[in-house]
Amino acid sequence: MSLLPYGLARRFLFGLDPEAAHDLTISGLARLQDTPLRCAWSETRVDDPVTVAGLRFPNRIGLAAGLDKNGRCIDALGAMGFGFIEVGTVTPKPQPGNPKPRMFRLPEAEALINRMGFNNDGLAAFVANVQRAKSFRAAGGILGLNIGKNAATPIERAVDDYLIGLDGVALHADYVAVNISSPNTKNLRALQSDEALDALLGALAARRDELARTLGRRVPMFVKIAPDLDEAQVDVVAATLRRHGLDGVIATNTTISREAVQGLRHAEETGGLSGRPVAEASNRVIRRLRAALGAGFPIIGVGGVMDAQDARAKLDAGADLVQIYTGLIYRGSALVGEAARALARR
Repeated sequence: MSLLPYGLARRFLFGLDPEAAHDLTISGLARLQDTPLRCAWSETRVDDPVTVAGLRFPNRIGLAAGLDKNGRCIDALGAMGFGFIEVGTVTPKPQPGNPKPRMFRLPEAEALINRMGFNNDGLAAFVANVQRAKSFRAAGGILGLNIGKNAATPIERAVDDYLIGLDGVALHADYVAVNISSPNTKNLRALQSDEALDALLGALAARRDELARTLGRRVPMFVKIAPDLDEAQVDVVAATLRRHGLDGVIATNTTISREAVQGLRHAEETGGLSGRPVAEASNRVIRRLRAALGAGFPIIGVGGVMDAQDARAKLDAGADLVQIYTGLIYRGSALVGEAARALARR
């Protein structure tokens, strides 16, 4: 059990600018993760092992990409009881992301809007941080590494960036996540269209097979998609995943819809909306994916998981595993164990 009640920490953090609070938290976790002070946020990990995509997950609850873009806090976050952690999105070259301010809280809706724009320190720094992480993986935790393209790379050359990313992280990843669904990099979501997706996944699948021969193991590869796709678009994604032998799908990223938060302060800010308002859109995509992909194809459900009931709803929709992010901001690390216990009982 965490020694620091999150309600106290949240009161302080929510008094700060959202990005300043995020940076302060990440820096603190990075400094303290290998010290006895990690007991301030540590939680006992729920034991509910499940095998998905050939990987043994200690439990079904994971951290979504975006919180720890540079992989600085893997062991600190692992101490919160996650069965798996996904870090990134990392791009080949360092980049500052979009101009500030670029993160906004909508507390009445238990939501966030961000337009960060893949701000990160680049592939070399990311891999170095991943290599320094020890305790989470030594205890059986699964680590996903999430790759994307640089903002300055033309969309017609996007495949080059993803191949560089895959080459850089494959040796160090339990699975690789391919982010083609952030709304905060210009034209990125166009990669979800029929021809562009086919070309990208074909190139990545071929490179994955080449790397398997070099590394002596085949690294599972998941694709992260948006909640704003219609049924026909989801069906295209599903068929393309099957055609290229991808190992799974992550559904979903943030939404550009503002229907659920109209009238709230910051609701019209540009960026991706996460938290409770995206839950049903995410579940809709998961249900359609499961219908299109059939039983057995791995789906990670993410979007709007704020309590145990939301986590169960992801599995009911067809997900095998569940990720959280915004729920962690509003609820703290207690949400990890609460959701994992609910899914274990299920």
